[in-house]
Amino acid sequence: MVFLHGLVVDNLSSFYCPLAVPVARSGHEVVLYDLRGHGRTERPATGYDSRTAVRDLFALLRALDLGQRRVHLVGNSYGGTLALHAALARPDLVTGLTLLEPPLGGAWVENMVDTLSAAALSLEDSPVPAQLLTLRLRKAANLTAIADSLLNRTSLIDDIAASRTFAPADYARLHCPVLVVCGEHSELVPGARELVRHAPHGALRILPDLGHDVLKESSGVLRESVLAHLDTTAVVAARPRAGVLVP
Repeated sequence: MVFLHGLVVDNLSSFYCPLAVPVARSGHEVVLYDLRGHGRTERPATGYDSRTAVRDLFALLRALDLGQRRVHLVGNSYGGTLALHAALARPDLVTGLTLLEPPLGGAWVENMVDTLSAAALSLEDSPVPAQLLTLRLRKAANLTAIADSLLNRTSLIDDIAASRTFAPADYARLHCPVLVVCGEHSELVPGARELVRHAPHGALRILPDLGHDVLKESSGVLRESVLAHLDTTAVVAARPRAGVLVP
């Protein structure tokens, strides 16, 4: 299982307690990594588009000697979008998808670009990181500094603005099991319903009383849903398919 986190303030640690440790303890192999520019990964000036992110993912798996292993991708928020792109690019290697609050529609791109642009303006030449350090809030200071660097010194916002949105025909090409989990009050629910309507093996779980925060606020229910989905995916993945070598 490979976990892909969300944008800017997320990193691999976002998954650690809610999902990664319980999944590993259940017997699954787990890979956590920081996306380009996030966490402790290097922060180049360019390369924050989905195509490059997918290349980064499979390059990482090759570096870990997992390049020929079939994987289940778990993506949170924008990480769910990247997981979906990866499954469409390499259906031979992706056995299943678990997408937590994935942003899929074109309206999300416009809203996110506006949000990130406003955040970039507020962080530019901001004294906040230094003030947080003075207060010994090192983690908050570090996250703020990373956000400033990503938003004001890389192509991330422009790359998000140029993102390609998905169409029903894309979802119809997903032949692996897909579980989408959304909060009841999330604005992303309509896009999730569209995905499972067209994906041959799609399922949607709506968690009551939540918004775009299912990873942080529903750890118990989420763990049960993900582990059950993994069991289903393992059964499907074990079936040989014509033209595909099953390791």
